[in-house]
Amino acid sequence: MKQSQLFYKTRKETPADADSINASYFIRAGFAHKHMAGVYALLPLGFRVLKKIEQIIREEMNTIGGQEILMNVLQPKELWEETGRWQSAVDIFYKLRDSRGKELCLAPTHEEETTDIVRGSTNSYKNLPIALYQIQAKFRNEPRAKSGLLRGREFIMKDLYSFHTSEDDLWRYYDVVRAAYFKIFDRLGLSVKLVEASGGVFSKFSHEFQVLTPVGEDTIYYCDKCDFAQNKEIAKVKDGDKCPGCDGRIKMDRGIEVGNIFPLMARFSEPMGAVFLDRDGKEKVMVMGSYGIGLTRAMATVAEMKYDAAKNAMVWPGEIAPYRIHLISLNKNDQANRIYDELRKKNIEVLFDDRDISAGEKFAEADLIGCPIRLIISEKSLAAGGAELVDRIDNKIKIVSVGEISREIKGITKG
Repeated sequence: MKQSQLFYKTRKETPADADSINASYFIRAGFAHKHMAGVYALLPLGFRVLKKIEQIIREEMNTIGGQEILMNVLQPKELWEETGRWQSAVDIFYKLRDSRGKELCLAPTHEEETTDIVRGSTNSYKNLPIALYQIQAKFRNEPRAKSGLLRGREFIMKDLYSFHTSEDDLWRYYDVVRAAYFKIFDRLGLSVKLVEASGGVFSKFSHEFQVLTPVGEDTIYYCDKCDFAQNKEIAKVKDGDKCPGCDGRIKMDRGIEVGNIFPLMARFSEPMGAVFLDRDGKEKVMVMGSYGIGLTRAMATVAEMKYDAAKNAMVWPGEIAPYRIHLISLNKNDQANRIYDELRKKNIEVLFDDRDISAGEKFAEADLIGCPIRLIISEKSLAAGGAELVDRIDNKIKIVSVGEISREIKGITKG
C-alpha cells in the first residue's frame, strides 16, 4: 500500500477524552474512530491488526479441533428465559422490540444459542465431544465503558463452546484449550499469567489469562516461584504471605484480563435439555465448557504494553503489525518504487511512504504507526551500498544491498 493512498489521519495532540494509553494511541495513530463511549470504528490500519489477531486465533482453534460457525447477534427473549438470564442478566442487555412487539436482544454472549444449536442436532454419545467457536461482535450495556477498547459496549470476541459426555472428558479438553491460549498470546506478543478466579454466574470458578501491568483493573496475587495465582475476588492470601503451594512469597500486581476459560458443567445444558443417549441407552445431560478471548481487548492490551507515550512511538509485534515493512523514500522514489514492486511480487506486505513531505514528518508518523521493520532509501543509504534496514524489535540497523533486501527481511524473526 502506498501511504499517499492510505485512508488514515494522524494527530499531534492527545484527544481530550482519552482515558487510557490505547484510547489515545488508536486515535492519534489513525487506527480507530470513536463514535461515543465504548464504541469505536476500526480504520484500515486498525482493521488489519484485528484481522491478523483473528487469523492467529482461528489457526490455533482449528488445530485443537474447533469448528467455526457464525451465530446470531439478534436473539429472541424465549431463548434466554430457558436459563433464567432474561431477568438475571438484565443489566447488561440491549433489549428491543420488533414491529410486531416481539421482545429481542443484542446478544452479549452465546451460551444459550450454542446449546440450542447442539441440542437440536446431537443426541448420541457417538457425536460427542463437539467444539464450536465463532468470532463475532458482542453488545453489552456496559455501565463503565472506559479505557478505549479495553471496556467497550460493542466489541469483537472469540467464544468457543465444548460439549462432552463426562466431566473427565471436559477436563481433558480444558487443558488442551489452556495450552492453545498460551500459544495464542505468545504469538500476539503478550506475556500472560494463568489466574484462578470466580466463575461468576457461569460456574464455581474459572481461569483468567492476565497480562500484568499497573494499568490493569484486576488485582492479582501470585507466587514468585511457582504457578500459584489468584484474582483478589477469591484470594485468601495477601502481599508478602508464604505461598500455599511452595516456599515462595506472594506478590501483588494489577492485570488486564485478555482471555478466560470456564467449566460450565451442566449450567446451560440441564435447563435447556441438551441431552444424549450413552452406550447403555440412558439419557444423560451434556457437560459443557466455555472459552473466550476478546480480540479488540487483546489489541488494546498490546497497545498499552508496547506504545511508548514519551517517545510517541509504537512497535507492533511482527505477526500482528498492520504492515510488516515500512518503506520510506527520502527523495528516491524511483529506486524505492522498484523495491516496493519487488517486495509485493514476493508477497511481502509493505507500506510505502511515497509522499512529498519532510523526512522528519515521515519518521514521526512511522514511529507512531509502528511497523516492526523499517526500510529507508536515501542518497546516504545508496551511497553506502543499498538500503538502511532497521529491525525495531531487536534494535538492529544495517545497510543491505538492494538485491538482498527480500532475503534479509525474510530472515528476521517475527518477534
